[in-house]
Amino acid sequence: MAVRCGLKIRRKQAMSAIDTVVVPIHRAGWPFIAGFAVVSLVLGLAVWAPLGWIGLVLTLWCAYFFRDPDRVTPTRPGLLVSPADGRVTMIVPAVPPKELGMGSEPLTRISVFLNVFNVHVNRVPADGTIVAAEYHKGTFVNAALDKASDENERMAFRHRLPDGREIAYVQIAGLVARRILWWVKAGQEVKAGERFGLIRFGSRTDIYLPDGVAPLVCVGQTAIGGETILADLNGAEPQRQGDVRR
Repeated sequence: MAVRCGLKIRRKQAMSAIDTVVVPIHRAGWPFIAGFAVVSLVLGLAVWAPLGWIGLVLTLWCAYFFRDPDRVTPTRPGLLVSPADGRVTMIVPAVPPKELGMGSEPLTRISVFLNVFNVHVNRVPADGTIVAAEYHKGTFVNAALDKASDENERMAFRHRLPDGREIAYVQIAGLVARRILWWVKAGQEVKAGERFGLIRFGSRTDIYLPDGVAPLVCVGQTAIGGETILADLNGAEPQRQGDVRR
């Protein structure tokens, strides 16, 4: 019996070690991974062997891009978590997308820029209900630029929190991003940390805070989607200051 228990424990430890290395791939990525793999095989066998190796590297990068790790989301009422992985590039007052009908008064907007090495699965910032989900067809300028919020292709969500206040979050396409995916719709109830969409490939995600709510992140900080706390609706802590050079 002791031997069996020991084997079970070692098996669980081995599986846990594998889970930390082998990250699940989102289903939206499998067609791309398969396409890269087929092209790489054809190039390597029929054209020139080194091309096959280059294709293999690109195939592995594609699999890495579409990884979809589990996250541990803080669940205390009032917390807003980051909707995306990436670097906080801007914290500025801005008017939410007009298609959401949230008025013309500026709100604090936190912008998270995703490069091609970040996880691109987006997550819901808080519990609540999707009031509106609006797609806007636009251009594809660099998502790091401020004007990308107005000019680029985007998918915007108006979200009512349990206390009645509202936030907005927006998926924004970038220079190489040509496809925004989303899986939630108006009227749907959602939970903090729940996956709601994905952007291929480089991109940006904005979140608009309720009036008077201070951000708890700084420009230059790295955010983890579904985990990093961007704001506390019930807190009184002032806006955080930081220096990315340190």
